[in-house]
Amino acid sequence: MNLGISGRLTRATIASPLTPLFLLAAIAVGLLALLSIPREEEPQISVPMVDIQVMAPGLSAADATELVGIPLETIVKSVDGVEHVYTQAQDDGVMVTARFLVGSNPEDAAIRIEEKLRANWDRKPVGIPDPKVTVRGINDVPTVVLTLTPKPGAAGQWNDASLYELASKLRTEIAKVDNVGISFLVGGRPEEIRIAPDPAKLRQYGVPLGSVIEAASQANRSFPLGNIREDGKAVGVTAGRTLSSAQEVGLLTVRSGAGAPVYLRDVASVTQGPREDQARAWRWSKSDNGAENGKWHSAPAVSIAFAKRAGANAVVVSDAILERVDSLKGKLIPDDVTVAVTRNYGETANEKANELLFHLALATVSIVVLIGFAIGWREAGVTAVVIPTAILLTMFASNLMGYTINRVSLFALIFSIGILVDDAIVMIENIARHWAMDDDRSRAQAAIEAVAEVGNPTVVATLTVVAALLPMLFVSGLMGPYMAPIPVNASAAMIFSFFVAVVIAPWLMIRFARKTLAAGHGHDESGGKLGQLYARVAHRVIDTRTSARNFLIGVGVATLVACSMFYFKAVTVKLLPFDNKSEVQVVVDMPEGTALENTGRVLEDVAGIVRGLPEATSMEAYVGTSAPFNFNGLVRHYFLRSQPEQGDVMVTLLPKGERSRSSHQIALDLRQRLKALKLPETASIKVVETPPGPPVLATLLAEVYGPDAATREKTATELEKIFKSVPFIVDVDNSFGTPRPKLRLDIQRDRIDYYGLSQRQIADSIGMLMGSQTVGYAPRGDGRTPLPITIALEQKDRSWTQALSSTPVAQTPGGQLIDLGAVVDARTETGSPAIFRRDGRYADMVTAELAGAYEAPIYGMLAVDRAVDDHDWAAQGLVKPQIRLNGQPEDESVPSMLWDGEWEITWVTFRDMGGAFMVALLGIYILVVAQFRSFRLPLVILTPVPLTLVGIVIGHMLFRAPFTATSMIGFIALAGIIVRNSILLVDFIRHSATPDKSLRDVLLEAGTIRFKPIVLTAAAAMIGAAVILTDPIFQGLAISLLFGLASSTLLTVLVIPAIYIVLRDDGKPATR
Repeated sequence: MNLGISGRLTRATIASPLTPLFLLAAIAVGLLALLSIPREEEPQISVPMVDIQVMAPGLSAADATELVGIPLETIVKSVDGVEHVYTQAQDDGVMVTARFLVGSNPEDAAIRIEEKLRANWDRKPVGIPDPKVTVRGINDVPTVVLTLTPKPGAAGQWNDASLYELASKLRTEIAKVDNVGISFLVGGRPEEIRIAPDPAKLRQYGVPLGSVIEAASQANRSFPLGNIREDGKAVGVTAGRTLSSAQEVGLLTVRSGAGAPVYLRDVASVTQGPREDQARAWRWSKSDNGAENGKWHSAPAVSIAFAKRAGANAVVVSDAILERVDSLKGKLIPDDVTVAVTRNYGETANEKANELLFHLALATVSIVVLIGFAIGWREAGVTAVVIPTAILLTMFASNLMGYTINRVSLFALIFSIGILVDDAIVMIENIARHWAMDDDRSRAQAAIEAVAEVGNPTVVATLTVVAALLPMLFVSGLMGPYMAPIPVNASAAMIFSFFVAVVIAPWLMIRFARKTLAAGHGHDESGGKLGQLYARVAHRVIDTRTSARNFLIGVGVATLVACSMFYFKAVTVKLLPFDNKSEVQVVVDMPEGTALENTGRVLEDVAGIVRGLPEATSMEAYVGTSAPFNFNGLVRHYFLRSQPEQGDVMVTLLPKGERSRSSHQIALDLRQRLKALKLPETASIKVVETPPGPPVLATLLAEVYGPDAATREKTATELEKIFKSVPFIVDVDNSFGTPRPKLRLDIQRDRIDYYGLSQRQIADSIGMLMGSQTVGYAPRGDGRTPLPITIALEQKDRSWTQALSSTPVAQTPGGQLIDLGAVVDARTETGSPAIFRRDGRYADMVTAELAGAYEAPIYGMLAVDRAVDDHDWAAQGLVKPQIRLNGQPEDESVPSMLWDGEWEITWVTFRDMGGAFMVALLGIYILVVAQFRSFRLPLVILTPVPLTLVGIVIGHMLFRAPFTATSMIGFIALAGIIVRNSILLVDFIRHSATPDKSLRDVLLEAGTIRFKPIVLTAAAAMIGAAVILTDPIFQGLAISLLFGLASSTLLTVLVIPAIYIVLRDDGKPATR
């Protein structure tokens, strides 16, 4: 007989001594890969963001945009690889953000931007300082965050400054650990020596403020002058001295107007203490010791965040950091300070990886047991070797291609296990069947012929699964790299499994069957009990042409009904469901201009509500500074949150195993509870969860374009009201906010000239009184950091009062002291609202999240679109905005609204996956045409593909699960698996057809013999899917495979014979 590629491979290796060596080598390289491959929780999506911050002193937001923002945009837009350019402008500054294409290298991105800026340096406007360019990428996201707080009894001994000093020392120690990347401190306040001038004393002693500035900055100077020769030695010469304490600074002399010397401490208070920052951080934690169990304690806190270097193993780095911390306890870290690990991505990644590797093992064992009961324990033994070998080889290939072990790549393996064994099951089952035939062939010869018999269809079947999966590699956008491990790993697993099935499986069968078996191992032609059961059902379907036709019509109607469930919202569509994380973030935005203390008070109220959640174990509150950001915060630029009206509360929840609710349910509950807070009109509180998969600015995001700022703002304000009217749209906010209050001190030029003063003197004095200026450093010795010496008023004195305006700031040439109020006019005004541009067009944004009835943006969008149509725009003097689903408007003279956010990713992903599905079907069609040399037969083979939808829809309805991107992956993969069953069936029908047999006999015979392996392979794939049902994100994939396989396997073996009867009925009745 013609052996084909499979038979030849088997013949070459079945008795070869190299086969066991190949097996051992495969296991060895696989184990090496398993141990050395880096572990992560999610696939690393590289989306480099380059922020270019430019100060534009004295310019309003609109002027800064015109002078700095737009020219900078055009330069950045011309850089290769830039996908989007965002511009945000406020008074006195502009930030342009370049977002590069997914997968770009962050270092290359930074260099390209830097080069482009340098090439256009001559276009920089006069008086605008150099831009600050920062690159943020996935590797800048901290993997470990440690928070230092004093223990409950020791709160009085530790303040912000002492904690900060301890934290900076600890940071230096941990930086010694291998592969630790960028690190930063959040919270705490460094010590400083502060000189706070006293306006009344300055006047009393007749000292102008300028003299204080000069004395403090000039007295603390020391500089080298070179070497001199003295007594035959070379001696280094240094001039000046440095001050080392607040006492020494206080004893400096300053010249009064009359010329008499005055001590600095007589006209200013000189103190050493923590810097007066407009930022605070503190931590609430629940004690778990006996007497005070469950009681909450609050204490000041400092967080240290550590990222890992690119390509480093998160698990190894985080373990090394924690080991280092443990070794420093009792030495650097005192006993009365707690070091809490508030984030450890290494631990979560390892936990996830181990849980999935356990699932992998569980699926393997279950499949081996299934085969043991269904075919025989010898065959099960073969499978027990075949599956791990194929998986280890896949790990090795995955490592070579640069993929890591993460939840997506492990899912690819778990879900491919079921398909992996298919090749082996088909081969083993057929070898066992051939051995059971009574003929005089040797064991080896029978095995070779058995492999050859199913070889060709198996090659085609394996390639169909690869053809179904591989097109998914071409999904573009943020979801691309997130999903890439699935087609790559699953395809690699399929190809390896084919070689393992034709090389190792027959070799193992021969080895395991050394003991001769009694002839006729019970493998008869009736296909066993399963085959008989099948024959009974199939008879009813194919006995007459009418019954076959009615059956096909029934199945067609069922499929259409299943598809209609999406329209009737019985099954909702979402990109990805929420994951069960152990942290939730509450982001507070008070109205612009809110004082730090008021924001802090709101955060305390939020903390009070969070303490009511039974699952909360601790939380960190940050006001005027941002919490250590995660990947979501990287995209949303949370690390720039540094205004006194901005605050964050990071809530840490109990580990997954110790709570009954998922983090998403807890977030929904928290959102309801937070509604009770009384907040000002324009304040907003958002409950932010780490999104599964790619992060976006907001789940629901409408960009409003229009002819001018006023129209855009009015339209956006109306939209905001519409958003708030939809019950399941929450956390609504806008991008423009309210104008910030400003105090303008206008220096009167004519008065300065009259007194003979310089504008510079006055400007320096105002800067000193209203801001703070560091004039030098005071060394302390003993390995401690030198303290900055700053001139600044205390925070409470920095307001325009009678006392402040009477501060003597300068002295006329005639010796007269001039007050600040004499040369400055003060007035309050409001700043301009923030301006936002995207890709060269002005846009105002309305953002929101979804919670409750529907959680996918599409339903929010439909609700808003309906409300926009019903809204009375004319009454507000506005035109109804045009609604766009993708692409910015060409014509900005009419208001329009573009949906962005999660919708953009959903649209791109499902569009590309639909395309991938079409390509997959085409690829499968070509493969089947090549196999069967017919154009019509492949269409018969492809008919069962839509039938999978019946099961998929029923499964999603039973679990009340949304149809997600992973469900779609399952649907595409099913196409490959189902076609493979059809091919095996059709191939058998063609082989067993002889002129003397009736068509019905041929169909029944093929069905009964192939039914068992088809059911077994489907059961194996279903076991692989069943272990992932518990994972929130990949539940969709599991449901698709489980229910889709169940429905389509049962339908395939009946639909194909029915099609044969309808198209080629020979009218002969069945004899079997």
